Amino acid sequence: MFDSYKNVCTFAVPYWEKYVLSEALLLRWTLINLIYNMSGIIGKKVGMTSLFDAEGKNIPCTVIEAGPCVVTQIRTVEKDGYAAVQLGYDDAKEKNTTAPLKGHFAKAGVTPKRKLVEFKTFEDEKQLGDIVDVTIFAEGEYVDVVGTSKGKGFQGVMKRHGFGGVGGATHGQHNRLRAPGSLGASSWPSRVFKGMRMAGRTGGDRVKVQNLQVLKVYAEQNLIVVSGSIPGAKGSYVIVDK
Repeated sequence: MFDSYKNVCTFAVPYWEKYVLSEALLLRWTLINLIYNMSGIIGKKVGMTSLFDAEGKNIPCTVIEAGPCVVTQIRTVEKDGYAAVQLGYDDAKEKNTTAPLKGHFAKAGVTPKRKLVEFKTFEDEKQLGDIVDVTIFAEGEYVDVVGTSKGKGFQGVMKRHGFGGVGGATHGQHNRLRAPGSLGASSWPSRVFKGMRMAGRTGGDRVKVQNLQVLKVYAEQNLIVVSGSIPGAKGSYVIVDK
């Protein structure tokens, strides 16, 4: 079996020939790309709690209301240039849905949804109207969670970048303890370099947290409990990838 996979992972770059990959690494790449199909679900962040493991250790964890989601579109290579499955989550009011989206949902035979996300591949073939719920997850496996971090508005350099301030309040310091200090530019280049760490809008970014373990799955309540924290406020949408 390994010899057949080895032919797939050929290297066209000549200088790569001097590097020898281990059999375990090559097999892992092959399993990820050829055998294991990724899948995911849309959900909402409920909040944080903690659980005790078998050894009595208190583990902080996050509760996610995952699904149920419905398949609203099937992307194909022939028609769209790539293969993907579009899922819809959280019912929306008819009056708050635009006319193009109404036709899109009517074609799929589903009610209007608030959140639409595409997933590249799924473990099994999906059809329009199929339901995806938390049963795709199993306790003990690891997932990646994508969310939008809390927006904190315009913040200074100490809160935004963790600056330490200018030191003590002596030697003539007045109302400058949280100031950014010198920016370093003088007669040359007479400007501020791009990327300089300065005050500005903080938060509201797309953040992915990887390798969170699924501790509990409650299929009847559409809830999963993952270890650690995830970005976003309570009630915000998140994407859980296997």
